[in-house]
Amino acid sequence: MIELYQKEECPFCQKVRQKLQELELDYVNRISVKGTEQREIMVKLGGEHKVPFLVDQSKGVMMYESDDIVDYLEREYGSGDAQE
Repeated sequence: MIELYQKEECPFCQKVRQKLQELELDYVNRISVKGTEQREIMVKLGGEHKVPFLVDQSKGVMMYESDDIVDYLEREYGSGDAQE
C-alpha cells in the first residue's frame, strides 16, 4: 500500500499526486495539516513536519522531497522494468 501525506494546496504535493495518477497507482491520501492526527503520524514515521511524505509499505520505503518521490515512483512502477 502506498500512502501520501500531503496538503491539497501544495505544488510539490501536486507533482507527486500527478505522477501517482499518471502511473495509475492506487494510494491512500493522508491530509497532513498542523494539529491533525495525520500530521502526528507522519512526524512519528519520518521525523519531519514537511510534505509531501510517501510511505510505500510493500517495499519498506519512506521518503520526503517531491523530486525524489517522483523519481522513485517512476523507477519502481514506471516503464515496467522494476515491476514484479
